[in-house]
Amino acid sequence: MVGRELLASICECTTVQKLVRQAAIPGGEQQKSEFITTVKLGTSMKISVGLFVKAVVITATMMGSALTIAAEAVYDHGHGALEIFDGAGMAATPAWVQVWLALLLSCFAVGLLFSWKHPLARWAVGGFIVSATTGAHLFALLDLPFLSGSIAIMHIICLSPALTLLLLKRPFLDANETKRFRVWSATMAAFILFSFIFDIKDAAIYLNHIAGAA
Repeated sequence: MVGRELLASICECTTVQKLVRQAAIPGGEQQKSEFITTVKLGTSMKISVGLFVKAVVITATMMGSALTIAAEAVYDHGHGALEIFDGAGMAATPAWVQVWLALLLSCFAVGLLFSWKHPLARWAVGGFIVSATTGAHLFALLDLPFLSGSIAIMHIICLSPALTLLLLKRPFLDANETKRFRVWSATMAAFILFSFIFDIKDAAIYLNHIAGAA
């Protein structure tokens, strides 16, 4: 479904470009080129926003679905490393954690605005999308329970490249970058770092649990 919509958007963009090239637009080729660039930018943002929204929707669906868990193990719902973080788990989560998650998701969403021009933003947003859409499937293939600790492992794997680039390149200290991108990149780096404090702990608890149950 996502692939079809992506292909449709690309085809739509290509069709518009052909029509623009054939049309008599005042100002000649330069005006046509600028218009085509605008169309490409709009199409790219449309695709990016669509993928991000679908990632969030898919994640919520996965969390709400009845995932297959080993019969000998029973897990509670919550945000702990060995708990199922679904709708019931979110409801049992403290208010400050829910606010934190909302801010984190908002920061990734804002990253879409910079993803057209900045590869760093694409690494961050792409890492979130991969983490959100593949985690449950991957752990199911490994025949492992998908718990909060599993989500933490996916975060560490998928967001480490973005964090590494943010800390190495430090765009938030680059005077040549726009103020908005500097603020976003600093906020994104701080958010991922803070998240990793909990993710590393939860991932270690989960791995120790799996190793002990093996």
